[in-house]
Amino acid sequence: MTNAVLGIIGGSGVYDLPELENVHEEAISSPWGEPSANVRHGTIAGLPIVFLPRHDRGHRLSPSDINYRANIDVLKRAGVTDLISLSACGSFKQELPPGSFVLVDQFIDRTHKRESSFFGKGCVAHVSMAHPVSPRLRIHLAAAADAEGIAITRGGTYVCMEGPQFSSYAESMTYKTLGYSVIGMTNMPEAKLAREAEICYASVAMVTDFDCWHPDHDAVTVQDIIRVLATNADKAKGLVARLAKDFPREHEPCPIGSDRALDTALITAPEARDPALLRKLDAVAGRVLRS
Repeated sequence: MTNAVLGIIGGSGVYDLPELENVHEEAISSPWGEPSANVRHGTIAGLPIVFLPRHDRGHRLSPSDINYRANIDVLKRAGVTDLISLSACGSFKQELPPGSFVLVDQFIDRTHKRESSFFGKGCVAHVSMAHPVSPRLRIHLAAAADAEGIAITRGGTYVCMEGPQFSSYAESMTYKTLGYSVIGMTNMPEAKLAREAEICYASVAMVTDFDCWHPDHDAVTVQDIIRVLATNADKAKGLVARLAKDFPREHEPCPIGSDRALDTALITAPEARDPALLRKLDAVAGRVLRS
């Protein structure tokens, strides 16, 4: 069995994990460029944790400036087996007011400026994204939320917009009409890249606002969001601490195959693969490329 290493990507408002013990930082080089920040290694209740602030400390990076490939690559190099994304978002549902937590299970990708795959010319791979979230991680997160007394909605669709601007009213009404639950700017292509790297992934969407569809909240402002972020961040840190205490110490095989997504994904013949690209894929796809 493989020992579990829990990765945490901290979104807006979550720039550290004060519960971490035995902390040390590591600057991990990636062939895909600069990650958002150094990773922080530590433990909670003896479980190895690797933490990465998505926007860097001080919120230096906008959603469109994040190097998602480098972030996932360095987390893979750090040994992460299971990855939790903590993400601020807007809500399209009256029953998901600011302060709500949602365990999303589906994504819609509306981004257009970001590199969304480790693979391409010289080594082509097609992973399944039918079920983008690892069900075991969602079960563990729901149990941790119950134990902490945190109300959490199980299931929902997250639409990822490019940003950094907030939605127009027409966009907001379109997404609401289509039945989406929440909107954010960061979970894509993050979830796709985690799947390509064979890391089990789950997202906790933390509602900060009603986007602009709501008649009483027709203009989203950073000031409004910041007022909710602090409360959400404190709850998120408590959720992570509880999750770590109860998390299995051995990595559980994913029932949908997240951790073996490349078994049937590579289509380029071995003799046609680009050696330069293969070298960049050493962490992400080394398991299948070496076999």
